[in-house]
Amino acid sequence: MRRGHRRGAPLWRYLTAIVLLPLIGVVVLAGAAAQARAVEADGAARAEEAVRTLALLDAARSGVEQEIIPALSLHVIEDPRTAAALGLPEFLLLAQRQTAFEAVESARATTDHALAQVPAGTPAARAAAHAGEELAALRARDEDDELDIEAVYLDFLHVSNDLMNAQAATAAAATAEGVPDATLRAVQDVQTIARLAQTAGRQMPLFLGSLLVGAGDGLIGSRTAWQTSWLDYVDAQRQMATLSQEPLREAWEEMRTAAVVEQVDARLAAGLTGDLAAGPPVAELVPLLFRGQERNALLTGLVQTAVGEAERLAATDRERANDRLQVILVVGAGLLAGSALGAFFLGRSVARALRLLAGQATKISEGSLVEVEVAGPREVRTVSAALGSAVAGLRRIQAQAQAVARGDLDAALLDQPLPGPLGEVVHASVQQIVHSVRQREELQFALAHQATHDPLTELPNRAQALTLVTSALHRGRRSGEMTGLLFVDLDGFKTVNDGHGHAAGDEVLRQVARRLSAAVRPGDVVCRLGGDEFVVLVEPVHEEHDLLELADRLIASVSEPIATGTVQVRIGASIGVAVSRDGGTDADVLFAEADTAAYRAKAHGRGRAEIFDETLRRQLQERAELEAAISSGLADGEMTLAYQPVVDVSSGRIAGYEALLRWNRPGVGLVPPDRFIPVAEGSRLIGDIDRWVLLQATRQLAEWRAASPPAPGAPEPTVAVNISGRHLADPRVVTDVADALAASGLPPRLLVVEVTETVLVDDPVAYDHLTELRDMGVGIAIDDFGTGYTSIGQLRNMPVDTLKIDRSFVASAEPSHRELVALMIRAAHTFGLTVVAEGVEEPGQLARLKAQACDRAQGYLLYRPMPAAQAGALLRDRADSPA
Repeated sequence: MRRGHRRGAPLWRYLTAIVLLPLIGVVVLAGAAAQARAVEADGAARAEEAVRTLALLDAARSGVEQEIIPALSLHVIEDPRTAAALGLPEFLLLAQRQTAFEAVESARATTDHALAQVPAGTPAARAAAHAGEELAALRARDEDDELDIEAVYLDFLHVSNDLMNAQAATAAAATAEGVPDATLRAVQDVQTIARLAQTAGRQMPLFLGSLLVGAGDGLIGSRTAWQTSWLDYVDAQRQMATLSQEPLREAWEEMRTAAVVEQVDARLAAGLTGDLAAGPPVAELVPLLFRGQERNALLTGLVQTAVGEAERLAATDRERANDRLQVILVVGAGLLAGSALGAFFLGRSVARALRLLAGQATKISEGSLVEVEVAGPREVRTVSAALGSAVAGLRRIQAQAQAVARGDLDAALLDQPLPGPLGEVVHASVQQIVHSVRQREELQFALAHQATHDPLTELPNRAQALTLVTSALHRGRRSGEMTGLLFVDLDGFKTVNDGHGHAAGDEVLRQVARRLSAAVRPGDVVCRLGGDEFVVLVEPVHEEHDLLELADRLIASVSEPIATGTVQVRIGASIGVAVSRDGGTDADVLFAEADTAAYRAKAHGRGRAEIFDETLRRQLQERAELEAAISSGLADGEMTLAYQPVVDVSSGRIAGYEALLRWNRPGVGLVPPDRFIPVAEGSRLIGDIDRWVLLQATRQLAEWRAASPPAPGAPEPTVAVNISGRHLADPRVVTDVADALAASGLPPRLLVVEVTETVLVDDPVAYDHLTELRDMGVGIAIDDFGTGYTSIGQLRNMPVDTLKIDRSFVASAEPSHRELVALMIRAAHTFGLTVVAEGVEEPGQLARLKAQACDRAQGYLLYRPMPAAQAGALLRDRADSPA
C-alpha cells in the first residue's frame, strides 16, 4: 500500500515567513518596550534628582530658621536698653554676643552652601535664587541699629515659607513621575518630618518674645501666636505616627524620648498654660535656647535620614529601570540577530537537505538501504518520499532474504507479496527457495536425528536440548512471551541400578521418558541430559504457577510404580524450574538456573519442585564471583600448601605428608577449603587446582630430598595429594601426574594420589585412570573410607594401596565403631593394604590404634598442618627421632 505524504509549502514561502515576520515583530516589540523602559528610566532619574533637590532645600530652610534666634539675639544684646531691662551683667551679655555671632555665621554658611548646590534650570533653582536675594537684603538690614525685631522675624519666616513651598513643589514633582509606592511613601515621610522640623524651629522665637516683649498688636510677644505655634508643633508630632518606614518610626521614638527633647517640650508646654510673665529667670533662658537648638538639630538629622532613604529608593528605581531598558535592548538585539541567523541557517538547511538526499541516493545505489529522511521544502520532500518508497520495497526483499538465510522459514513476512512486477518475480523466487530449503532441512533432520537424540529413550540429548532452548529463547525475544525450563533429577535411581542391574535401570529410564512426554503439552519438549537427568522445555508460558503445576504432575507420574521384568520398583523426582520472561536469558544460564533450583529441591527433602528465584540467583551470582576469585587467586599466587605429617604408629617416625590447599584471599583472609573446593569441583577450575597442587607438592618433596638425602635403605617419606573425581575422569589426568613428576624429578613411588570411595564405584573412566596411575608406580589411597557405599570385600579388586579410615570412626567412643575400625584394619591387611587413621586427637585413640596394629596415623595429637618451611625443618630435625 502506498503511503501518502503531505505536500510541503514552496521554498519562497518558508524564506519569507522566517525572515520577514520575525523581523517585523522584533522591531515593533523591541521598539515599544525600549521606549517604555526609557521613559521609566528617565522618570526614575528625574525623581532621584528631585529627591536630592528636596534635601538641599530642606537644609537651606533649616539653616534660615536656625539663623533667626542668633540674629535676633545679637540685636537685643547690642541694644544698651536690653541690659537695663533684663538686669543682666555686661560681661554675660558680651559672652552671649560671641556665641550668638558664631551661631549666625554657622547657620548662614549652611544656608548659603545648600542654596548654591540646588541644580540650575529648575523651579527649585529659581526659588533658591530668590531666597538668596531676600536673605542678602535681610542680612544687610541687620546692621541698622533701629531695626524692627518683629519685622526681621517675619522676613526670616517669609524666606523659610518660600523654601518650604519650593520643597512641596519639588516633592510633588518627585512623586508625579509614576514612581513605585515605596519611593512615594519615602518622599511623603520626608515632608512629614520636614514639617515637624519647621514648626519646631519657629517655636523658640515666639516663646522668647512672649516672655521678653510686652503684649501688643505685633506677632512677637503675642500669647496667641505662641499658642498657635505650639499647637502646630503638637499636630506635626501626631503626623509622625503616619511614617511608612519602620526605621524612621523607631528613630523618631528614640529622639522623642531623648532628654533634651523632653526638657524643651516640657518647658514649652508649661509655658502654654501658665503665666508667661512669671516665666523662668533670664539666666535659664540661654540654656533653654541652646537646648532648643539641639532639638532642632536632631530633627534636622532625622530629616536628612529620611532624605537619604528616599534617595536610595529613587536610585534603586533608576537602576532597576535602566536594567530593564538594557534587558529590552539586549533581547531585541538578540531577536534581530536570531532572525538574521535564522535566515542564514534556512539557506544552509535547504542546501543540507539536498546534500543529504544526494548522499542517501548514492548509498542506496551502492547497496546500503539507509533510512531516507522526508523533510525540507515541498520539492525535496517529494523526491525523498519517492526514494523512501523504493527503499521500503528493497527492505522487504532484504528481510525475506535474511529470514531465509537464518533459517526462519516460518516467518510471516515470507508470505507477504512484494509490489510491482519485479516484486512478483522476486517473491516467487523466494517461495521456491523456501520450498527447497525445507526439503533439505527435512533430509538433514532425518540424518541428524541419530546425532541429536538419546539412543536409549529417543529423546533429544544434551546438545540438542541446548539448541532447542536457544531457539525457544529467540522466539520468546521476538514475541515477548515467557519460556520455561524444568530440570528433572530422579530420586532413588542409583538404588534401582545397583540393586536390579543396568538392564532394569535402562527400562526405568525409558518408562520415565514416556511418562514425561505424555504429561506435557503438545509442543513442549522432553530431553534427556544423561544419567538420571531430564529437562522439559515449555513455551509459551502464561504464568509461572502453570510451570509449578506441571512439575507436580510430572513428580506424581514418575513416582508411580514401574514394572521392570518381574519386579516393580519406585523412584521419585526433584524438579527445578527456571523462567525466561523476555527471551533475554542465555541458554546456558537458563540451564544453570534450573539445575540450581533442582539442587535446592533435593536439599529440601526430594520429591518436590522449586522455582529459581532471587535467592537462587544471588547464590548463583555468588558462586560465579567465587569461581572468578578462585581463578584469579590461583593465577596471582594467593594459593599455598600446608603439609600435615603422617606418622608411623609403631616407630613414631614421619612416614609422609598430606598436602592441604590453603587460600589466603586478599580482603577476606583464609577461606575454608569446604567453602571453595566444592565450587571449584563444580567447574573446570578443579582440574587447574589439582595440576597446581601436583606441581607444588612434588617439587617441594623433591627439594626436601635434595636438602636431606635419605640414608641408603632407609624408608623415604611420601607426599599425598587429593585428586577430585571430576579431574580423575578427565583423560588428561594421567598426563598431568606424569608432567608433575617429570618437572620435579620425584620418583612416582613417593607420590600418593588420594580419591574418595564414590569415584571408584560410580565412574568407570576414573577407575581406569587410577589403574594407569598405579601402573606408573604412583600410590593410590582411598580417602575417608567408611563414609561411602564401598564394602570391604570390594577392596580386593580395586587399584588401591592405602586405606584411610575416616575421622568419625577413629573419634567415636561407641564399642561398635571401635570393632569396625579393628575389622577395617584386619581386612585391609588381608588385602595387602596400608592403613592410615585420620583425625587422631587423643592419646587413648593412638593407643587403641597401636593395639589394633594400625600402620600410620595423622591428626592434631601428632602434628597440625604447617607451612612448607616448618615441615621441611621437621623432616630434617626428626629424621632419626620418634614423634
